[in-house]
Formats: sequence, structure tokens, C-alpha cells
Amino acid sequence: MRIPGTHTLRGVLLIAAVLFSGVIVVTTHTAVSYLFERSLREEAVTDASSFADLTFKSMFQLMSTGWSRQQLQGFIAAIQASVKGSRREIDIYRGNRVSVMFGEIEQKAPDSAIEQVFREGRSRSFERDGEVRFLYALKAEEVCQGCHTNVEIGDVLGVIDVRQNIAPVLAAHERTFAIAMIPLAPVAIAATLLMVIYIRRRLDGAIGDLADNIRSVNRLADLRQLEDRPPSLGFAEFDTVSREIGQLTSRVRAIAVDKDMLEFEIRLLEKFVLTSDVIRDWRDYVIRLLLDIDGVMPAYALFSIFKTGEEAFDLEVFWRFEPTEEMRQMFETRLRDELKRTDYFDAGYAMRVNHHVADRTQQMPEVARASIALQSKSLLVDAPRIGGIVGIGMHAQGDVEPTHVLVIESVLSTLLNVVGSVKAIDRYTKDLEYYATRDPLTNFYNQRVFWEVIDNEIHRSARHNYIFSLLVVDADNFKSINDSYGHGFGDSFLQAFGECLREAIRDDDMPARYGGDEFVIILPETDLEGAEEVARRVIARLDALSIEAPDGSRVTASASIGIGCYPMHASVAKDLFLFADNMMYRAKADGKHRVAVPTEQDVVEVFKTLGEKSMMILQAVDSRGVVPYFQPIVSTRDGHVEALEVLSRIRLPNGDHVLAEDYVSVAERMGVMHKLDYMLMEQALDAVEGSNYEGVLFLNMSPRALVLNDFIAEARSIARDFAMDPARIVFEITERETIRNMSMLERFIRNLHDEGFKLAIDDFGSGFSSFHYVKRFPIDYLKIEGDFVLGMKSNEKDRALVRSIVTLARELGIRTVAEYVEDELVLAQVVEQNIDLAQGYHILRPTANLKDAIAPGHG
Repeated sequence: MRIPGTHTLRGVLLIAAVLFSGVIVVTTHTAVSYLFERSLREEAVTDASSFADLTFKSMFQLMSTGWSRQQLQGFIAAIQASVKGSRREIDIYRGNRVSVMFGEIEQKAPDSAIEQVFREGRSRSFERDGEVRFLYALKAEEVCQGCHTNVEIGDVLGVIDVRQNIAPVLAAHERTFAIAMIPLAPVAIAATLLMVIYIRRRLDGAIGDLADNIRSVNRLADLRQLEDRPPSLGFAEFDTVSREIGQLTSRVRAIAVDKDMLEFEIRLLEKFVLTSDVIRDWRDYVIRLLLDIDGVMPAYALFSIFKTGEEAFDLEVFWRFEPTEEMRQMFETRLRDELKRTDYFDAGYAMRVNHHVADRTQQMPEVARASIALQSKSLLVDAPRIGGIVGIGMHAQGDVEPTHVLVIESVLSTLLNVVGSVKAIDRYTKDLEYYATRDPLTNFYNQRVFWEVIDNEIHRSARHNYIFSLLVVDADNFKSINDSYGHGFGDSFLQAFGECLREAIRDDDMPARYGGDEFVIILPETDLEGAEEVARRVIARLDALSIEAPDGSRVTASASIGIGCYPMHASVAKDLFLFADNMMYRAKADGKHRVAVPTEQDVVEVFKTLGEKSMMILQAVDSRGVVPYFQPIVSTRDGHVEALEVLSRIRLPNGDHVLAEDYVSVAERMGVMHKLDYMLMEQALDAVEGSNYEGVLFLNMSPRALVLNDFIAEARSIARDFAMDPARIVFEITERETIRNMSMLERFIRNLHDEGFKLAIDDFGSGFSSFHYVKRFPIDYLKIEGDFVLGMKSNEKDRALVRSIVTLARELGIRTVAEYVEDELVLAQVVEQNIDLAQGYHILRPTANLKDAIAPGHG
């Protein structure tokens, strides 16, 4: 059936032949006619020229005898009479000079062509409306001056006009040629048709052979015949088409899949949906898969070899029928050989082997080792570190269909994905379970687990009337170590510190990293005396710890330890922790590197202090008793107050104000510090709103703000309530906090800047990675470490450090603030080092009166 819109080759060739014949006949007729007409016109011009020249010579002979006017007119009449009845006409025209001497003669009025010949003095010829006309110019020669004395040589004496009509000749020729061409046209068309018929028959034969070959293809394997014997179309120009058909056949064989195999693969792929059932019972799933595969192509085994992390190999072999022991051993040997081909799998690792049988009612036929054909795929994943191979065991065959190979490859790929995913999920689950409860640096339990365990221990001890103890251990001077040698060394130090704790405690004791450099140890069924013994073992272990620092020096460790016992010191987990934590601070206050063993008086004082501070904080939250204090930050150029740092105080009922350093740690442990921060911000903005101050406010932000999802939203809401531009609010974060919360800080700063707020790094220069943070984050202000500022009075190194910080900040467009400006000498150094802003007691102590704070520069 012909496709609509297409044409047959026979019709195209026939039309082309007719058109070609017609073009040949028309072209021949046109060319011959043109040549004949051109020849006829040239001959007519030549005849006219000869006739005019002959006429002139005859006239010249008569004029030489001295003819009269009557003789001239008789001559002209005789010439015109001689051409009468022919296609030729002649007229003779006398020029003006001749008429002046000899008088006018009877002649036609000259037309423009005649007058042009008189003017130009040249003979000319042209054709118009089938008439050839030749105008012969009679020029005066020397002999003519004998009679025509008034002319010069070359003057035109007259013009002979010869006209010849060739139109009848041309018409007769056209009729004669057309009659001659009539029998030629059919001959040309017939010759062309014969050639078309010959070509069509050759093409029909070749195309018929090609159609027969194509019709013989009923399945994918039949394409091999078409590929091996591509059709010949009988013409060398069509050899390219023949070669392309062969190559197309090869490509089709390479990518096509038989319908039956494709349907099988689709059914198979529908089974590979990773569900919880598959993850749980993946071995049963593979057995069912083996049965499905064996229903389409012979397969006697599937296998998987996986190694997760540093674990041993897990070899799982799935048999179609029950194998003999010899066959199991032979198969395992072949699989071990397969492992050696992959660098990831070390032959020295142990291997756990498990055999599974789909149908134990039948015995697997014996297969020679040479007859075992393995086809496998491997998977290597870096995170989590997993490596594996899956494969299928089949009988070795001489020629395997490519479609079978493709199906097997697809099955193995999907099987590899399923088994690999199951292994990866299992490994991730174990890692999540581990790191959800562990500190990744020390492998101790984390704070969340600590609170769960201590709650359980309190319940267990209450049921069984046991005593247990809690140690709070804090590494002394860790900040100095971390700042001096860097974060990397600080981590190594904490790991070694934690190892000393592990060595000093019993297997049943539970250590945990509470946060930063603070650790806790739960001592089950241990009284105060036993807890003190464990604490002193910890001190002894730490005395022996000495770590080599990056500069080659030795760094030693010390710790302050506080003890709390249940139930004598507290009956609630949080109270017990606060008690032991307070005792740890008591140990630090007494000189560090010691154990604070609580006495009865300590119990009273600690709980009195903790209780009083807790009550004070709760009352401050309830009564909004947070009071902002303002300390001016002035320009070093003119002393103008550019900013105010807002400091937090709690107002007591008696009117006294408590410094932030006396209650911040307790408020943070109570989880209410962010509430105090919000109150402080509201009180400060309220005071600014009622004044004429238009500068910037620096607000100290609790590190816990980094983990509060709604901190920035709350800050934005407060600023909006008081119509405060966020660009006038600068949040301060101490540099040591940026070190501990790097990834969280990066996200926090991005969100902070998106809202228009600004950021300052406090105590800049105190940490090992100060310059790295300036490079990485969009910081607006650097508050230089106060110790460096004070040291500039007498220490050149401090001056050099400050100078470097100022230079870096200026290059990065960051403003600098000098803290601890305590006297005039320090201020002079600050000005000399070109620090932008200054703050300290020498300028003004913190005050609750906003007007006093802005008075130096009149805000």
C-alpha cells in the first residue's frame, strides 16, 4: 500500500522522461530558428550594402560624363523601377551643399535616420518590423571637387536608402521547420521511455529482493542474514544505501530486545520496588527472583558478596535446587577467584558464607567447573563505605543470544541496587543509631543520652534504694590551649583527655560529653567516698598526660571536678547536675586541678545560691526585671558617640542590679536565657525610641540563639514594633562560639544579613582561626581582644597584632572597635593604630541612663 503524499518511482521517471523530451524538442527548435534568422538578417544587410554600392558606382559613371538634371531624374526613376515588384526598395537623397549648387530635385522628405547619416557621415544598417534597412553615405572625394566646388573631402553629398522586407521569408521558414520537427518529437520521447523502462526494471528487481529479505525477518535472530548479505541494488551509486542498510541492521540487533524477553524484564522490574518488606526479607525476595529467571532462561544460582566498612565479607549463595557439598565448595572457589579481580576486596579478610536453596525437593545436577559461567556486577560506594558483587551462575554455552545477555545485565544491575541499598540502609541505620547517642569526637555518650540515663538511674536507684554519684569534669584552661594551637589540636587534646577519663573509671560507669570542654560521669551504686576515689584517679591520670603541640612544646592537662550524690544532694536530675556543676566551679575558684568534695555546709550554700539565682531569674522573667545598661562606643577621630553597647542587668527588689556574669550560666542551664535577651532588646529599643539617639546598638547574643529557629524572626518583630531599622542593630558573638558552631553560624549569619541586621565578632584575635572567619563570613565589626588593646602600652607584639588586624579589616571594609580602653595611654595607642572606634571605662562606665551614655558626643 502506497503511503499518502508519496509518488512511485515509475511515475517520477515517466514524467521526467516526457519533460526531458519536450525540453529537447523546444530547445532544438529555438536554437535552429535563432541561427537561421540571424543568418538571413546578416545576408539581407550584405545584399543591401552591395546594391547601394553598385547604385553609387553607376551614378558616378554618369556624373563623370557631365549629366543633366533630366538624366539624373531618369536614372533615379530607372533604379526604382528595377526593384519594383520585389521585396527591395531604394531612394536617393541629395544633400544641402549639392542642392545649393545644382538646385533641388524631387525626393521624399528625409526621416531622422537619414538626417543622422548626413550629420555623422557614416553608413548604417538596422532592422525594424521585419524590414532590413541600409543607409549608404555618399562622401565627397578629391575627384568630386571638380564639379562640387563648395564641398570638402569627406562631406556627405547624399544618402542611398536601400530597404529589404524579410518578414515573409522568416514566416515561411518557421512553418517549414515546425513541419520538420513533428516526426522528431515522438522519436525523442520513445528513446527516453525505453531508457526509463530499463532503469525501472533494474530497480524493481533490486527493491523486490530487498523487500523479500525484509519480509523474511520474523525475529531478532533473522536480522543476522540481512546483516551478512546486504541487498545489491544494481547500481554503483546505490552501494552506499546497501552498506547503510547493513549497518542499520547491526545497530538494530545491538539495541533491540525480543518481545518475550522485554515482557519478562518488565515483569521482573515491577518486582524491584524497595519496600520495608524487601529490606527485612531480602533473601526470600532473591530466592523468588531466581525462580522467575529460571522460568525464562536456565539459571542455577544467584549470589551476592558484600563488605560493609571494616566488617568481614558476607557471601550469600541462592541455589535453584539442593547442591552437593562438592558443588558448594567448587562454587565458593570460583567466587573467591572473582574477588581477587577487584582491588577493593582483600583476600585476607574473613568471609561468612550462607547458602540458601529455593527448592530442596530436587537435587542440583552435577556441573563441571569448566561448565560454570559466572556473570557479575560490582558496586563500590565511599559513603557509607560499602563494596559488593552480585552475579548469576549459568551453564556455559558456546553462543549466548545478545538479548539474553542484556536481560541478565539488567537483572544484575537491579539486583545490585536492591542488595546494595539494603546494605547501605542497614549501615546508615547503625551509624544513625550510634551518632544519635554519641559524641563523634570522643565516642562518649552525648548530652541527650546523659539526661535519659541519669533520669533512668534516679528511678532505678529509687526503686532499689541505691546511691549513685555524678562527676562534672571541666578541662582547665582549654580555651587558652585551643586559641594558642588551633582547633585541630584542641580536638586532639579533648580526645586524649577523654581517654584518660575512660581509663580512670570502671566498665559500668557511664561517661558523657556534656558540651565543649565539660564532661559528666555517672557512677552507679557509688557513694560519696567512692566517687571521690574515682575523681582522684581521674586527676592522677591527667597528671601523667602530656601531648606534643604543633610548635614542639609539651602541653599538660588538668581538670576541676565537682561531685554530687543521689539522694543526699538532690533527688531530681537537673538539681543533681546543677549541684555537681556548682561544686566544679568551686574547685576552679579554689585553684583548679582539684576535686571539690561537698560538705553539709556546701550543700546548704550551693542550693541556697542556686535556688536564689533561679528564683531571681524566674522573677526577672515574670516581672520583666531586665534592665539595659549602655556603654558608649566613640569615634577615635572626634570622640563622637557612634554606637552604644547594651549590657544586661537584673534589677533586684531592693534596687540593686546584678551583673550578667553572675546569672548568665544559670539562666542558660535553665533554658530561659533567650527570653532575657528578648526582654533586654525590647527595653533598650524602648529607651532609644524615647530619645534623640540615632546611632547603632550593639547587643550581646547568647550562643543558644544559634539553635533557636525563631530568634531572627523574633528580633525582626521587636525591631518592627519599635520602628527600628535593623541596620542599626549589631549582634555580637564571641569568636570562641564561632569556632564551636561553624556550620550553624554560617547559616545563621546568612539569615541575619538577609533581614538587614549586622554582626560583630567579639574578642577578635583570641582564637587560632580568627582571620579564616573574617574571610569566610560577611562581618561588619571586629571588636579586638581586650588583652591585646591593654598590652599595646608596653608590648610591641601586641601592637603588631593589633596593627595586622586593623590593616586586614580596612582592606575588607570592616570597622574595628578597641575594647578595654582603661586610660589615656591606651586611648593614645588606639588612635595611633588607626582603630575606628573605642570603648572602655576611660570613656565611660556602663550606665542605665541613656542620656549620660550619649552625652560625650551628643548622640
